[in-house]
Amino acid sequence: MDPVIVVGAGPVGLSLALALAGQGVPCVVLDEGPGKEESRPARTVALHAGTAAMVHRLGCTTLRDEGAYFTAWRTMRRGRDSQRITFEDGPAPVHLPQHALTRGLRDAAASHPLVQLVTESKLDSLEQDDQGVTAHTRGAETTWWRGSYLVGCDGARSTVRKLLGIRFPGRTAVERHAVAALRTELPWPGEALLHRSPPDEVTARPLADGVYRLDWLLPARGDLVTPDALVILIRDTLALWCGGTTPPYDLLDTGVHTLHHRLARRWRDGRAFLAGDAAHLLGALGTQGVEEGLRDAENLAWKLALAWHQGASEELLDSYEDERRRAVADRLRAADQAMSVLRAGGGLRTYLPGALRSAESLLTDGHLGRGPLGAEPAYAPPVAVRQVPTATDPGGPVENIPVTAPDGSTVPLRDQLGRGRLLVVLVAPGTGVWDRRHWLGAGLMPRLAAAVAALPMRAELLVADGYPGAAAHTVLLVRPDGHLAATFAGVRPAELYEAADAVRHGPPSPSAPSPSAASPIAPAVTPMID
Repeated sequence: MDPVIVVGAGPVGLSLALALAGQGVPCVVLDEGPGKEESRPARTVALHAGTAAMVHRLGCTTLRDEGAYFTAWRTMRRGRDSQRITFEDGPAPVHLPQHALTRGLRDAAASHPLVQLVTESKLDSLEQDDQGVTAHTRGAETTWWRGSYLVGCDGARSTVRKLLGIRFPGRTAVERHAVAALRTELPWPGEALLHRSPPDEVTARPLADGVYRLDWLLPARGDLVTPDALVILIRDTLALWCGGTTPPYDLLDTGVHTLHHRLARRWRDGRAFLAGDAAHLLGALGTQGVEEGLRDAENLAWKLALAWHQGASEELLDSYEDERRRAVADRLRAADQAMSVLRAGGGLRTYLPGALRSAESLLTDGHLGRGPLGAEPAYAPPVAVRQVPTATDPGGPVENIPVTAPDGSTVPLRDQLGRGRLLVVLVAPGTGVWDRRHWLGAGLMPRLAAAVAALPMRAELLVADGYPGAAAHTVLLVRPDGHLAATFAGVRPAELYEAADAVRHGPPSPSAPSPSAASPIAPAVTPMID
């Protein structure tokens, strides 16, 4: 089997390549640029629990080394505190410059034997057939590349999307923000802040080393922001927060960030796919475009890996677009509905019927990864078997509970994701204090282990002392990307097999390639030179 070609070496493209390589799939990453990230402290990304865990699994160390975890989230209205949220009961968002995230992912990709990074290679044509994709690039040399699949992660002006003839409708200049990264001391060290005095709105989010990113909401189609006007914004805002006196500050970077809302009509065309900004643009009201792109990569990686190794049904490959496009469309719809009332100064009853939500609470949800503007999406599970209740609805992201692996180690559940395997979790209270050699051969385990070994996809059997809302002896079937596929009361081999088969959307299509016999450590891919 030929490698997967990934076009674009931003966070999404690099994450997808690493996720595929971690599942034994060789990748070629075509980078139009020179392979170096421009330092822009004012261009940042905030990651929440699920995406931060994914980036950590991919071997990126910059979250730990250069990220800043919010100590709290503070909201103010007209100069007065209205709410303060701490993260004692859950993981805090981590905030870092996007160039640092990209550099960390690039370093991880450069050290992986299954990832080939090719710089200064601009795609200018692609062709598809029943067995793969042929791509042509120009740059340092004119080259043809052959791949089993191709994924366009090449940004808002995606060449892949244009070559495939896919429309990219939406709204232009939904929001504009003046942005500044500066080093200073604020009265709330390490805390993020949302301050609203309608129609004015400003956020301050901490970065590492005493740096903050400040965003001021601007009129959607207003005048240009001059350097002098931005300095006045900075001084007035800092003085407002610091008792009337502007504290010393070191201005590192500035810019004007214009946000667009767009959604590609299709995310799949044969063996070619779109992901990240090539497929969608969003970011208003605290939503995160980079984070949604990382979710694209996680959703697509295990499906392409299954197709590469074993063959896959067309329905499984189609499910990438079905799931991710619907999730992003829901996010865009929620943001559009909220903006019509938030920016008009009206109430929120039309947005959330039956609920009284302040504008600050709704915006907070977007920034903190909660509610319709920020929560990790749920995917409708293609499973018709009987379900037993847990705190997680089928299709939703599983809780990151401690689990015990067959080797006896206890790890967070999310650490076991990203390997292209189903996870089967048995809820067995008390097993955490038992010796492994006792519980492996006790109770339900032998029968469950035999059922897991017979599944149509690779699977790993795990044990947990408990799971929120689940009774003892509940069995959870978890997709490779961490979404709950099905739950069972006890061991039900036939139903477990049926659910696993539904996760892969049935057996491979007759036209699917035969399973790959490639070594997990493949040589670098050789291009075809004109």
